[in-house]
Amino acid sequence: MSDTQIETRLKKLETHLKAEENDILCDVVQSFRELDKIAYKLGFLSREQSYATRLSWWPMISVLGTYSAGKSTFLNHYLGHDLQHTGTHAVDDKFTVICFSGDNVTKTLPGIALDADPRFPFYQISHDIADIKTDSAQGVDAYLQLKTCPSELLRGKILIDSPGFDADNQRTSTLRLAQHIIDLSDLVLVFFDARHPEPGAMRDTLTHLVSDTIERSDSSKFVYILNQMDITAREDNPEEVVAAWQRSLAQAGLTAGRFYRIYNPNVCMPIPEKVKERFEKKCNRDMKEIQDRMEQVGMERAYRVISLLEQATKEIEHTIVPQLQSLIQRWKKRVFGTEILSGIFLGIFVVFGFATTGVTMGGMSLQSPLTLGAIGVLFIAAIFIHLKIGKMATNQIIKRLKHEITDDFVREGLTRALRKNTGTLRTLFIWLVGEPVGWSRRMQQRLHGILSNVNTYIQRLNDRFTNPSGKETQPAPTQPAPTQPTPTQPTPPQPT
Repeated sequence: MSDTQIETRLKKLETHLKAEENDILCDVVQSFRELDKIAYKLGFLSREQSYATRLSWWPMISVLGTYSAGKSTFLNHYLGHDLQHTGTHAVDDKFTVICFSGDNVTKTLPGIALDADPRFPFYQISHDIADIKTDSAQGVDAYLQLKTCPSELLRGKILIDSPGFDADNQRTSTLRLAQHIIDLSDLVLVFFDARHPEPGAMRDTLTHLVSDTIERSDSSKFVYILNQMDITAREDNPEEVVAAWQRSLAQAGLTAGRFYRIYNPNVCMPIPEKVKERFEKKCNRDMKEIQDRMEQVGMERAYRVISLLEQATKEIEHTIVPQLQSLIQRWKKRVFGTEILSGIFLGIFVVFGFATTGVTMGGMSLQSPLTLGAIGVLFIAAIFIHLKIGKMATNQIIKRLKHEITDDFVREGLTRALRKNTGTLRTLFIWLVGEPVGWSRRMQQRLHGILSNVNTYIQRLNDRFTNPSGKETQPAPTQPAPTQPTPTQPTPPQPT
């Protein structure tokens, strides 16, 4: 993908945001452009990359959980359509992206529809799948599918249903894709099955779904749900089931936050009359809160996008640049150390040669063409060896980065930046190399300017949703109703 294609995607994104009358996010795109220019100069981003394309500009809700936890049943009930297959065992082993369609029937499209379309969150995910899949015959269609649905609740958002997490048979590809959608999602619903009252046996699964998420800076977007609570209505002490799950989640690190308890009234077991009212009241209250969160993702999306801009900007100044500076120093020490050792061995070899041949420096004339030629050859050989040592040192450090840095994006970016900072010219003048290429006080000021803009964007968003002064304001203009999509065609998010 060329430079012009990235710019085309950003222009289409701006066109879409202007159509939504979202001038704030239009300005945010400009700040992402400025951040990209800085990352290009540092060598951290390649010219076919952009920070703006690393996030979904369309509100996304993902549904994760243990197998047979009722994820698909919940989605069917929420949408009012029997879209996903359900059962008491693991029914579907694919990630399903669900979007709105004006057609009255649901359709299922293959995974390539997602991989080849930049408007969806799995654009070009086949490259990652190719790196991690064990069966060469499996392609993107084995992991992904796209479904369309005419439910009005889907207008303006994307839902993603995931295969169940099986701790005993966890595929690397499933974990990689799950991490991908978690990073992009505005809201993550994590489901557990109340029918399995011994969650301690699922410790590995709890690690994936809880322990690995609570340390994230965006941990507030995770909602934990104990589903199919109707099964506990016939227990002597139904609260003990909830307590058992709460203890296990606490052991996994989740000691705060809401823990919702729901069931599907359409497929629930008969509930004894003496507890039915209490169960229904609790379920209805929790279900309403969950659905309210799902409806708020549009508003939360704007704050999330701005937050990611701030996070990426701070990461460059406080994490990426210091790491790159450290790598450059490691590279210089490795080159100098190797050359010093090589020089010592070469000196010993030369002294030994003079001693064994009886040749002395006094017998050599600097005016002799033979001597000058030998010096020239040695000089060229020294430069060649110096460049080879520099390249070898770079490759050794990059090889170690694979074990030192687990984040693929950061590791690949630092690898790219290190190669740019250890090129031929900088290797030749290695003693003059100090700061990374493109890093200066002026560059720091540009980053600070982006952070200043972030505060302005947040204030403008706050003005839309809050009114601390209590003064009367003009009502916001009514936004035009979305146009009806062409029948038989899915309505995906706009290109980013």
